[in-house]
Amino acid sequence: MKKLKIVFMGTPDFAVGILDTINKNKYEIAAVITAPDKPSGRGQKVSISAVKAYALANNLHILQPINLKNEDFLSELKSLNANLQIVVAFRMLPDAVWKMPKLGTFNLHASLLPEYRGAAPINWAIINGELKTGVTTFFIDDKIDTGAIILKKTTEIGTTEIVGQLHDRLMLLGSTAVLETLSLIENEKATPSIQTESKVLKTAYKLNKDNCKIDWSKTGAEIYNLIRGLNPYPAAWTYFIDGENKMNVKLFDVAFTEQKHLFEAGKIVVTKKEIWIYTLDGYMDVKALQMPGKRKMDAKELLNGWNFSDEIKVN
Repeated sequence: MKKLKIVFMGTPDFAVGILDTINKNKYEIAAVITAPDKPSGRGQKVSISAVKAYALANNLHILQPINLKNEDFLSELKSLNANLQIVVAFRMLPDAVWKMPKLGTFNLHASLLPEYRGAAPINWAIINGELKTGVTTFFIDDKIDTGAIILKKTTEIGTTEIVGQLHDRLMLLGSTAVLETLSLIENEKATPSIQTESKVLKTAYKLNKDNCKIDWSKTGAEIYNLIRGLNPYPAAWTYFIDGENKMNVKLFDVAFTEQKHLFEAGKIVVTKKEIWIYTLDGYMDVKALQMPGKRKMDAKELLNGWNFSDEIKVN
């Protein structure tokens, strides 16, 4: 059995769950590499990554390089004498970094590779209406999410599941996958397989303002999948048009009912307790939303203090 000395690389909450599992299973962690601190929010207060917060709380050695090709960083990384590196939700590594450890560098990716390579695999699996997804561990190579696969674990996606729920389940599944991968490597039983290529692979594009905007010309099911695939973060959005007011509104919890109707897609019907937005083939019952400059709230709470006209619609 090989004695493992690990460098862990990651930044967000998803990576914390994996790091915690490695740490609690008594593997030697030589260092944790995460994003540099940065100012955020209106006050530009300096914030630290979720991984750094965990590393500080658990007395783990931390590196925060701005440039992964910097000679001083590479020298410090080499001096750690780690023989394995694990990457979870970090950035693309230069050759000098991922080739450094003797046993290689493996990544945990939250999809069933080769499907959904890219930055937002959990979101896009739901947005595209997939019924299953999973996690994959693979040895990193010089491209993004293309390396030889060590193992996969699969799970079903609930038809009403939101991305926040799936994120947390995949973090647990990923923890199991990483532990099994570590066992294979330390026992010299890992047999990685080359990824199969296809022209019809789905991609997990980086999320931005444009691809998070709701297109009301799509079917209700497609809109529903977009909303739950972005709930709670970064949230699907649309414009509420009410007279001269054009408001950027985020939609969170919704329920879709397929139904024939005579309304134009995008028409909003408001009662004392409900907000319905009509689609081509039904209507979206908005349970929770966020108006500009306001906190997220449920529809009933919003309607207690907000008046809409009868002409309100979305765009």
